[in-house]
Amino acid sequence: IDPSIPHALAIIGLMPSRRLLRTLTAATLVAAAALGLSAQQAPVPPGGPTFRSGVTAVSTDVITRDKDGRFVADLTTDDFIVLEDDVPQVVTSFALVHGGRTFNLLTPAAAPAAQEGIVLPTARRATQDVAGRVLFIFVDDVHFEPEYTPHVRRLIQEIGDNLLHDGDLVAMLSSGPSSIQTGLTYDRKLVVATASKIRGSGFNAADIFRNLDTGQGPADVRNRAQMTFYTAYSLLADLEQVPNKRKALLYISTGYDFDPFAEGRKSNDRIQGGRFADPTRLLYEDDSNPYFRLPTATADIDLYAYMRELTLAANRANVSIYAVDPRGLAGVVDAGQYTDQSEWRTYLQKTQSTLRFISEETGGFAVVNVNDFAAEFKRIDAETSDYYVLGYSSTNPDPLRRVRRLDVKVTRPGVTVASRRAYSLKTPGTPTRPPAPAPTKKKKD
Repeated sequence: IDPSIPHALAIIGLMPSRRLLRTLTAATLVAAAALGLSAQQAPVPPGGPTFRSGVTAVSTDVITRDKDGRFVADLTTDDFIVLEDDVPQVVTSFALVHGGRTFNLLTPAAAPAAQEGIVLPTARRATQDVAGRVLFIFVDDVHFEPEYTPHVRRLIQEIGDNLLHDGDLVAMLSSGPSSIQTGLTYDRKLVVATASKIRGSGFNAADIFRNLDTGQGPADVRNRAQMTFYTAYSLLADLEQVPNKRKALLYISTGYDFDPFAEGRKSNDRIQGGRFADPTRLLYEDDSNPYFRLPTATADIDLYAYMRELTLAANRANVSIYAVDPRGLAGVVDAGQYTDQSEWRTYLQKTQSTLRFISEETGGFAVVNVNDFAAEFKRIDAETSDYYVLGYSSTNPDPLRRVRRLDVKVTRPGVTVASRRAYSLKTPGTPTRPPAPAPTKKKKD
């Protein structure tokens, strides 16, 4: 775990011990060693890659399927075309992971001598026994309401039943007061048992209406999101140290909105007429002053900037994010939440779209607006069990270009390709820690 995480976690009431942090870091390094980091490539310099001229080693995983949706497992390097910013790249490492087993296909096996009788096909050369997959469960407990706590605990159980297998390295971390810090482990039962510690602490609509408005929208809403993104970003930085494996991040959250229920908070909502808004708001809020409302007017722009940095970090670490919305198939909202249905639908669509964005930009998909979570976890299992890993040394003509577009194609007809669409170099330095949120006073009903 990044050394800067203890400060971030302390702010939200999740202060890990130094012994546990050393254990988590050691587990990550052991996993990296098991996957051949020390033998296969040079260690990543402190702070990650920076903007400098030279050769950048890139690896990306690719899923190929035929017209019936079945995985195509007999491709060779000659079948792939890899373009970085439209510049063809030479594949220097090539491996197949099929059914959770890794096969090194870079050097083709020698042709068998001619013989009479039955000629058996050349067997693929399996690599040494290593971890099947690297899966990380990120429980964003500050962004789902307490009433969803039992539901999220059941989701962890379903993940254990339908997604986790022997040989998988699994870890779990929470963003808030659940205080979950399970290091990389092969023990599925330990991960499932940790679910008993989960407790949601997110705001519901009624809480948001009771909170005071600030120049950045409802109090503490943005600070909570900043802390979540900061923690997830630091986590992804650690996952960069595990190469040549498909890494999946299960991101359990209800999504983000920096300026929720804006019309209702201003007493301008169309249906309820603002009857739940606080009449004393006019005493301290000045809508005629553009500088007071400017941060909320740019709320979506700010939110996009945070999510973009998160997806760039995930693509840099070759991590696919699968966001899971514990609300399931959401419908109307309880009248006791003090909001009308039109604003609730807007809020629901916006928060779901944020989960779709961070998933689809990293090669994963979002599990939103569905109740059959078991089927979705089996789909994630299929995508993380069968894939190719292609590696190359970048010959990008512009070494200072930060975000680089990737395009992987297959020459065989009828085969579709799913892979990450870009990766980025890491800028020098470390991200600024979010400020500690001030205590929030709730207004009286």
